[in-house]
Amino acid sequence: METCISSLPEVQTEEEVAGGALKKWPERASAVPPRITRGSVSGINPEKFEEDNKLWAERAGHYKKLIPPLAKGRYRNVMDMNAGMGGFAAALMEYPLWVMNVVPLGSSPDALGVIYDCGFIGTYHDWCEAFSTYPRTYDLIHADKVFSFYQDRCDITYILLEMDRILRPERTVIFRDTVEMLVKIQAITNGMRWKSQIMDHESGPFNPEKILVAVKTYWTGEPAQKQQ
Repeated sequence: METCISSLPEVQTEEEVAGGALKKWPERASAVPPRITRGSVSGINPEKFEEDNKLWAERAGHYKKLIPPLAKGRYRNVMDMNAGMGGFAAALMEYPLWVMNVVPLGSSPDALGVIYDCGFIGTYHDWCEAFSTYPRTYDLIHADKVFSFYQDRCDITYILLEMDRILRPERTVIFRDTVEMLVKIQAITNGMRWKSQIMDHESGPFNPEKILVAVKTYWTGEPAQKQQ
């Protein structure tokens, strides 16, 4: 377990806070964590953290236009499959929901500690394997470049089937990736009877990255033919 735990620095007095004092909630969600200001997270500085929060605030605003029910309480249990620094969760603070932040094994930088410092829940996971969902399933799943990350590691069909398992019927998935990857994803989800549509990036139609919004339909198979 020692390799999975980030140790905190030693303190000299009882008044000091190991690792640095954190802001109170809800300011904590978007404040630069002490471990970043002290430079203890490789590849992340305060400027990058603040830029990431601003980026996801813009993207969340775009999602609200694409999926109006997002702001109306339809989605309560949300999963971010590639959470980064938790910017997506921070951007959804105004909505009545919670986010499970997943950091894929091998992703860089490793920012799970940052996610915890911001007051969010998170975990490591290899998406080539099953995800333990007990005791809940999810209303909204966010997949930012997850499939580009895993395309050379395992068959993406298995990841989509796992998503189908943990997603509630008539709920939504947001994919962000290249057009080529989204076309592959859409071909598979069509076979799973998901309804989907590829949409432009928030910056406009000339961005090579696109957004695929998919809804898992509720179906019970084809009706049996009446006996003659």
